[in-house]
Amino acid sequence: MKKTDHLKRVIVDFKKLTPEILKLLVDKYPYGYDDDHIIEFKNAKNELVEAVEVTTDDTKYLVKVSTKLVKTMEDYDEDDYENFEEDDPDAVQDPEVESSEEQDHDY
Repeated sequence: MKKTDHLKRVIVDFKKLTPEILKLLVDKYPYGYDDDHIIEFKNAKNELVEAVEVTTDDTKYLVKVSTKLVKTMEDYDEDDYENFEEDDPDAVQDPEVESSEEQDHDY
């Protein structure tokens, strides 16, 4: 049994991204993530989902891959979130993305 097997597993869509999870992502992938970091799995609706993984002491987060996520990680500045609680899902706003980049990778 791996030491992460006991962790609670949470799938996180961009709309539910919190400052805490965003910081974990930026810390783990400071230069962004690539295909080697992406995990693919089928959700309860049998749809293929692509995500990147970050963990805390008690939770494994699978954050769905999207253009918005990439842009938000690129533009990350910890000071932008100092007036928000770490678990506030409204703190992370949709980034300005070009219309050709706007589609999320929802499968």
